[in-house]
Amino acid sequence: MPVTATVHRARDFFATGATRPLAFRREQLQKLSTALQQYEPVILAALQADLGKSPYQALATELGLVHAEINHALRHLARWVAPSKRRTPWFVAPACGWVQPEPFGVALIVGTWNYPVQLLLSPLVSAIAAGNTAILKPSELAPRTAEVLTALVTEFFSPEYITAVNGGSEIAEALLQEKFGKIFFTGSARVGRILMAAAARHLTPLTLELGGKCPAIVCADAKVELAARRIVWGKFLNAGQTCVAPDHVRVHRNVREPFLLAMKQALLEFYGPDPRRSSDYGRIVNQKHFNRQLNYLGDGKIFHGGESHAQELYLAPTILTAVPPDAAVMQEEIFGPVLPVLEFDDLTKTIAELQVAPTPLALYLFTENRTLENKIISEVRSGGVCVNDVIAHMIGTGLPFGGLGESGFGSYHGRAGFDAFSHQRAVLRRTTWLDLPFRYPPARLAYTSLKRALKFLLRG
Repeated sequence: MPVTATVHRARDFFATGATRPLAFRREQLQKLSTALQQYEPVILAALQADLGKSPYQALATELGLVHAEINHALRHLARWVAPSKRRTPWFVAPACGWVQPEPFGVALIVGTWNYPVQLLLSPLVSAIAAGNTAILKPSELAPRTAEVLTALVTEFFSPEYITAVNGGSEIAEALLQEKFGKIFFTGSARVGRILMAAAARHLTPLTLELGGKCPAIVCADAKVELAARRIVWGKFLNAGQTCVAPDHVRVHRNVREPFLLAMKQALLEFYGPDPRRSSDYGRIVNQKHFNRQLNYLGDGKIFHGGESHAQELYLAPTILTAVPPDAAVMQEEIFGPVLPVLEFDDLTKTIAELQVAPTPLALYLFTENRTLENKIISEVRSGGVCVNDVIAHMIGTGLPFGGLGESGFGSYHGRAGFDAFSHQRAVLRRTTWLDLPFRYPPARLAYTSLKRALKFLLRG
């Protein structure tokens, strides 16, 4: 079906009001949970084929997180959809006011390839919970997973309610010509700008989840071995192809050597002497991205790793040192298994450098000093922050996850996801038995008297 007809069909179905009842939303969330359980074997096979993800990694980083979103929404949805009372000013008394969450309409959800299940279906959970219809655009760079997700949606949901549209840039461009109630995009800043321009034509509300060069700062008082293990885990998860992966490390000169040795030891423990043989280590998504990662190897001195196998799109977890600040690996989002390590001895200078850099999606800080922690959090901007860990702030449903500036805007997960796909509609109801005349012309109060009266009348 042509894109225009697909969008109009979803809009017509939304207009019937069928997606609004709480019972309908709960039924669809449960249906999505059932669908994921039934499709789990083929989803796992597709993720293995597209990204080299083991079943363990796929469950931990993809399916498990979507199930958590579904279960959380089912537990809390009745409270989320309920109107919440608000105070009204004396000027309109007697009256009552409330905020009523309303669905936007047809939601376009554009997924990406690095976590092609989680980053498409987690926003879908929020869209369903908020009462929208949805059109999904899986990433063509994870083609097998895109095919499986399209089959899942087609089997379990009516096409006027949720539809998956497969294809490359031409399909994406066609979709962006249409008017949606909400657009949710996960991907690069370059494509995010294109979507933002398209959304502006129709004044469509937009959530952008982008990326950036997420720094990890290891201070002199950090627990070095723990910091090394956690940074290595977060950086090389999914072969480094994670939007919130530590992009580079800035480590205090006093602990640089033990930190590097601890990272090397962690890599040996996690993936063995030959990560190519480890079922826990993935592959680069395609040849273009593989070649880009290889080019970074010349931007510094290889402290550990660097081995590659082009046919398998394999690049070993690699740590770089002696990296010039103007090297490409320090100017571009790496999004792969190459980790530059820079040293510092002046934290004030490091903060100043990060302040002028594009705002990252995450900031990672390792220190035992609360004063230092507060200083860095208050002076360095980022979408989110993790202290003494990496990535953990985006796992689960309790904290909102989102970017700032170059790393995007808007947030989701849990209640924040429901809010992202909802318009918070203000409603006020007044009684009709009282209608004081002073609000109407001609003016009945002197200017100074009105000024005094408004302090009382507009107080909520």
